[in-house]
Amino acid sequence: MSEDPTKEFPRLPVDVTRRTVFLSDKKDYKLLRASRLLVVKGVDAGKELLIEKGRVTMGRSGVCDLALEDAAVSGLHCELLTDSRGHLLRDLDSTNGLFMLGHRIREVFLRPGSEFQVGNNLIRFGSLNTLVKIPLSSRDRFGQALGRSIAMREVFAVLEKVANSNLPVLLQGETGTGKELLASALHSYSLRKRRPFIVLDCAAVPRDIIESTLFGHEKGAFTGAESSRRGVFEEADGGTLFIDEVGELDLALQPKLLRALEQQQVQRVGGVQPLEVDVRIVAATHRDLRRMVDQGLFREDLFYRLSVVEVEVPPLRDRPEDIPLLAKNFLAELTEVWPDGGLQPFRLQAEAVALLQRHSWPGNVRQLRNVLERAAQLADDKLIKASDLDLDSGRGDVGSGLVIDPRLPYKEAKARLLQRFERQYVSALLDECSGNLSRAARKAGLARNYLRNLCRKYNIPSGAD
Repeated sequence: MSEDPTKEFPRLPVDVTRRTVFLSDKKDYKLLRASRLLVVKGVDAGKELLIEKGRVTMGRSGVCDLALEDAAVSGLHCELLTDSRGHLLRDLDSTNGLFMLGHRIREVFLRPGSEFQVGNNLIRFGSLNTLVKIPLSSRDRFGQALGRSIAMREVFAVLEKVANSNLPVLLQGETGTGKELLASALHSYSLRKRRPFIVLDCAAVPRDIIESTLFGHEKGAFTGAESSRRGVFEEADGGTLFIDEVGELDLALQPKLLRALEQQQVQRVGGVQPLEVDVRIVAATHRDLRRMVDQGLFREDLFYRLSVVEVEVPPLRDRPEDIPLLAKNFLAELTEVWPDGGLQPFRLQAEAVALLQRHSWPGNVRQLRNVLERAAQLADDKLIKASDLDLDSGRGDVGSGLVIDPRLPYKEAKARLLQRFERQYVSALLDECSGNLSRAARKAGLARNYLRNLCRKYNIPSGAD
């Protein structure tokens, strides 16, 4: 990385994120054969949508890509998912269902000319005789986030474009996909890089103090407020505020967050004077915010405010080609953490790599790291074999067998066994708590500082603390 990382990414026009089938992976772009949805009959006849991303939604809600006015259509009725397999139409538990050729369907792959019924509207899917170039990053990393797959290079390309802007970014994806790493890198490559990067995990803060955590409070504002305190907006002034798991934010507090974003002002709990703040917002969630808007659990106007740039971070199972790169990086880190075996790095047997690439990875990249950490501890030498991988317990379960070297003195053997237990237990605990340090400390009955020190001791990544 150069001394000034912002120089690596030239200013480019910001456009919508476009994700779909690729026809070429040999250059720094992929080609999309353009397609569209056209309402050919019904209340919304004439409406159309050009498909330029991997997921488009249809329904009566304003957050849908194809917004329909027909009263027989649910707020979030159905979606069209586009990937290398084709175009998959899927019902989203709509009230009146999704129909094709007179049959109610759950999901179906569409072909050009396919027609389906949404409420009283007949919609036709068609392909166009034009190609769209979708930019891909020429790099296989963005900060500490790694990936050489088409899907990740597309994510990197979008984030590279917006790095120098102040646009809000919404990172969506499953737990463990690396959203916080991407947010941190976005800050590092921005013009705000010398200012604070503050993390707020909405899932980790108790409901009764979340407002104070966000906006701060004045002395005496409530019982226990013995002194004034700045909130995360003030702490992040001039820099970036990363709001993780924003979908967990209480509905009653969402208008106050929206007001702070729009006015760039906050008012402390118990305060009367608004305070000016200059903060860039990056938010993340594993939840489907569009569905939450439809269910009345998330404000539509706040969703629009947060999702000016919307990025879907793909799960690890959809990018197995990234696993060798990720594994090599994790094993290199483990060699640095445990230098007692010399400087020879850990290596993966070819069969072990193939086994990792076939796994479904419900815990994503975090689970992969835990599996490799455990395998490195238990392997007989620096070559990790397929038999060393315990994928069933890879989400953090501690193996039941004791690995003891009788050639060592009792105290040394016991100390090593204790270290293995601590590494595996803390890794399992953090994985169970989605990397959240505060939640993990409460679950384990440990002091948060003590757990943090264990994480540092064994180089185990953790979230908000």
